[in-house]
Amino acid sequence: QVQLVESGGGLVQPGGSLRLSCAASGSIFSIYTMGWYRQAPGKQRELVASFTYAGATNYADSVKGRFTISRDNAKNTVYLQMNSLKPEDTAVYYCNANRFVAYWGQGTLVTVSS
Repeated sequence: QVQLVESGGGLVQPGGSLRLSCAASGSIFSIYTMGWYRQAPGKQRELVASFTYAGATNYADSVKGRFTISRDNAKNTVYLQMNSLKPEDTAVYYCNANRFVAYWGQGTLVTVSS
């Protein structure tokens, strides 16, 4: 079992930045692929970025060059640095841990609006 707790969401103006954090507990963090997903109103949940246990990263085309995923295995935490935010980035952002079974956090709302 893995428990995930996200933090760092909020309201930001277009062009601004936010950093999301996801603290994990309950299992060996380093063996999991960690990811950030988001779900906007009326849309399906989509992958934003992922970071495998082997160190490979993957990004959605819509966030490449603006978002950066990182992980600190010593702190059992994964981060999502979001820069140059756009209104279309508005969504609930979910942390995901995956190794044969997927675990989800409760989500944190990011609103990009002037």
